[in-house]
Amino acid sequence: MNCPDPIRPAIRALEPSGITKVTALGLGNPDVLPLWFGETDLVTPPFIREAAIKALEDGRTFYTNARGILPLREAIAAFHKRTTGAEIAVDRITIPGAAMLAVTSALQMSCETGDNVVIVSPIWPNIFQAAKVVGAEPRLVRLNEDWNTGRWTLDMGKLFDACDERTKAFFIASPGNPTGWMLTADEQKHILEFARARGIAIIADEVYGTLIYDGAPHAPSFLTIAGEEDAVFAVNSFSKPWAMTGWRIGWLVHPRSVEPAAAAMAQCNNTGATHFVQYGALAALSPEGDAFRATLLERCRAGRDVVEDWIKGQNRIRWFKPEGAFYGFLHVDGLSDSLGFCQRMVKDPKVGIAPGWAFSLGDPRDDSYLRICFAQDDARLAEGLARLEGAIKQL
Repeated sequence: MNCPDPIRPAIRALEPSGITKVTALGLGNPDVLPLWFGETDLVTPPFIREAAIKALEDGRTFYTNARGILPLREAIAAFHKRTTGAEIAVDRITIPGAAMLAVTSALQMSCETGDNVVIVSPIWPNIFQAAKVVGAEPRLVRLNEDWNTGRWTLDMGKLFDACDERTKAFFIASPGNPTGWMLTADEQKHILEFARARGIAIIADEVYGTLIYDGAPHAPSFLTIAGEEDAVFAVNSFSKPWAMTGWRIGWLVHPRSVEPAAAAMAQCNNTGATHFVQYGALAALSPEGDAFRATLLERCRAGRDVVEDWIKGQNRIRWFKPEGAFYGFLHVDGLSDSLGFCQRMVKDPKVGIAPGWAFSLGDPRDDSYLRICFAQDDARLAEGLARLEGAIKQL
């Protein structure tokens, strides 16, 4: 009997990301030097771990408010105030679990099946996968490579021309993963004005907002210019600035009027963040946490310098020196199969790197790129680059 398939076609069509297709070959192998994920080699600092352990020993193992415990939401509001100057009401903050849940919640609130999301790319592949999961079409608008100025640039005309009557959201990561590109404050104002006029939500990934290299406390943030009822959803995470990738906790700042919906969605998607983990996150937002962020930023700055000096000695590799985040998105002359190259790299010379192919929907320009994470010990990073150099010479 030939019965109809009850599984949505969009779900049937989903595949693991290009990063996963590489890590599946060597994740957990101690001989593979991992530069493929977006994480530092530093363990979460002791004061954060100890706060979570104490909460666990104190019996913080029960259900909590699905939007997060109040002290943590208050601390997040204070974090935004001291880093961006934005005044964020506590009832605009929801802690659904991992930041990826915040992304999914924002997409669920703004999009229905048949809508589309205009996404600035190259972009972390989970984003366009998540758009597909909610039934929306991801439309990627690629940054331009300006080798004369040495930076990525966004063509506003292309961004706005990609919108139509079914466009319900922009997704913009600034600082960006994998490029390290940052929006300017003027560009943000222009985008917000266009979005207001067209009834388009803005999903702003600000996870790397404090990991920037120009001396400012935070990258330009949509939260400083948006009103409390603008359809702006700012996603943030404890994973990167506080070395908490395995903790799976982040937050979403949303319009004030969607507070009841945000609570209901947190209940449906995850029933809220893990109780005792929230106390580790609370410790991260303390003065000790601010000091750790500064230490990690300097580690990243040193790693960026290591990559910059290495590139100066190469004749096939270029990059746009990142303005933020902790990735090197390396253009390799002659590379046209980044996935195959990275898969071979896992086997020999045993270094894990993310393929540029993973960060787009088949744009061949990205297939000449490789992404590394430079938030590493200098010696470890130098060894990884040496292995990569040897492999590139054999292309």
